[in-house]
Amino acid sequence: MAQLKLITISGSLRKGSFNSALARTLPKLAPAGLSISEAPSWASFPIYNADDQGASGFPAPVKALSDAIAAVDGVVIVSPEYNYGLPGGLKNAIDWVSRIDNQPFKDKPVSIMSATGGPLGGSRVQYQWRQVMVFLEAHTFNKPEIFVGGAHTKFENGELKDQPTADFIKQHLGAFEAYIRKVSGK
Repeated sequence: MAQLKLITISGSLRKGSFNSALARTLPKLAPAGLSISEAPSWASFPIYNADDQGASGFPAPVKALSDAIAAVDGVVIVSPEYNYGLPGGLKNAIDWVSRIDNQPFKDKPVSIMSATGGPLGGSRVQYQWRQVMVFLEAHTFNKPEIFVGGAHTKFENGELKDQPTADFIKQHLGAFEAYIRKVSGK
């Protein structure tokens, strides 16, 4: 069986982000059938404006992210929850990518994870990302869900130290691999 390629997209630009730390942890927890790498950064994307797109086209970083999404078998979005909702920067990045001809999320398997300091672990934001993915016609993976609540107690110096959380993420990634193979026939 061919190895599947995934990319992670972190929804946080914060240096000490638990979501970015979680995204960096995934390659170590992946089953042998998955290769996971970080997506190109969306940090420099301008605020989406159709007038700017019409005048200047797509900025190079937007094309780089779009091409990276198109080139892989699946995407893992690891997103914080800001004010009970989507982080504006990542939503802006997805808005840019969604305007590209043959937008790359169509028919793409997508897993959504979140890590927060609170006890719910980002549950609200995950359901909002699922709504966005419905519009983009992505194949959103449903279960098991990864909500890392109390993240400040599970990470130390950017490393996941909580073994039950790591074990559950391994289970999730194994199930996501099976899901990708099922929907893609790979």
